[in-house]
Amino acid sequence: MAVLNAVYHNPHADTDHLLNQVRDELPSVSRQAVYDVLAALTHAGLIRRIQPAGTYARYEARVGDNHHHAVCRVCGSITDIDCVIGEAPCLSGSLPDAFTVDEAEVIYWGVCAQCSVRIDAGLPDEDPVFQPHRKE
Repeated sequence: MAVLNAVYHNPHADTDHLLNQVRDELPSVSRQAVYDVLAALTHAGLIRRIQPAGTYARYEARVGDNHHHAVCRVCGSITDIDCVIGEAPCLSGSLPDAFTVDEAEVIYWGVCAQCSVRIDAGLPDEDPVFQPHRKE
């Protein structure tokens, strides 16, 4: 329950952040236990694991609505984007015969408003948290 609670209160958090949140409540919990619970919750459909290309896994509690994400290339922030066209899975296209789409994943890449202001002002990154080549 501590892991599920951490995911609900920290949308798009990575495993390390969730581990720290869980350890606030359960100091002796192991890293492996948190990994195992995240995998079980994902498999059960209670949380969603996302991993934009070149980034590390993140977790969110918003499931079942086939929403998408916008990822800032500078700071790595992730924002939920509601389905843009029609109903889930939101996209239609030329698919092979007998192929049934049950989910579509779209990731919008760009620069968030806060980073745009910093870039326009010529300010350096405050704390570069985005590590686009780190993978779990």
